[in-house]
Amino acid sequence: MDTEIISVDNHVGNFLSYQRAVDILKNGGVVAFPTETVYGLGAVATDANAVQKIFDAKGRPSDNPLIVHIGNKKDVDKYAVDVPDDAKKLMDAYWPGPLTLVFNKRPGVIAENVTPGFETVGIRMPDHPVALELLQKLDMPLAAPSANRSGKPSPTEANHVFTDLQGRIPLIVDGGRTGVGVESTVLDMTTVPPTILRPGGLTREMIEELIGHVHAESEVSKGDAPKAPGMKYMHYAPESPLYIIQADEKVIQDAVNALHNEGKRVAVIGPDEFRVKVDEADWYFSVGPLHDQEALATNLYGAIRQCDLTEADIILAAETEWTGVGAAVMNRLVKAADGKRYLL
Repeated sequence: MDTEIISVDNHVGNFLSYQRAVDILKNGGVVAFPTETVYGLGAVATDANAVQKIFDAKGRPSDNPLIVHIGNKKDVDKYAVDVPDDAKKLMDAYWPGPLTLVFNKRPGVIAENVTPGFETVGIRMPDHPVALELLQKLDMPLAAPSANRSGKPSPTEANHVFTDLQGRIPLIVDGGRTGVGVESTVLDMTTVPPTILRPGGLTREMIEELIGHVHAESEVSKGDAPKAPGMKYMHYAPESPLYIIQADEKVIQDAVNALHNEGKRVAVIGPDEFRVKVDEADWYFSVGPLHDQEALATNLYGAIRQCDLTEADIILAAETEWTGVGAAVMNRLVKAADGKRYLL
């Protein structure tokens, strides 16, 4: 299969480009497209055969559920039942945006392999002009996980998608680099109080300011099916082992020296300010100013992918605080590292 890339301008009509994508989707195919978080790989969510092509292209475990993307808020009632008032408040405030809400699903509408084994469905309305234009022209729901090979860093640029899925999908709609950089927050509205299943681009603080207390992220134990994407399997991992390390330039420099003494080549992912002093690292990838969590979120996946272009034996990634969007960043780093920390 040849994989075509078509570029669209976020602010100018591109009728033929969108029509090409719409035609593929309506005919049971898959298309990669940008959202404000990461690039997604979409298939019509009511077509089980089309949805299966997502799992096949990504090599994704079949018990890992998919998020349904819609182009209009009012469409929620087509796919969900018992939508609580707090969810309506969140939709009014934060849709379109990086927030996925989990509801009891309307029976017999969404394909069963979108939410394998569950009577719930995660729905979001993305805040990206290309994604919204595509969804509104299609006028159908799209099941869409990140457009990467399963377990690898999520794509924030069209060329990331091409690297992972060339020959596996027919079309990538290139809308430029994504903005938020980490996936949406997943909030389960079927529990009281609601539960954050995955931290993401919308912070817990923002949610609680609007609807009050919510439970923090809940992890599933081994053997349990994940209720939301990113809860069970190792994700976002580069080719070389990644370790989380304290965000202290002396600690990182000492770690680089120790690893060099073991004959290892080291790549470091860290803030702009450390680049000069951590000068003995074989590769250093800056992800923005120290304590700027939004910049870190935007640049994290790109930095992890850059590490794959090196010959590093080990990757050290500086941690950040578990607050605000930093909670989403650390969630991704912990999974990318499979929980490993580097300690001298």
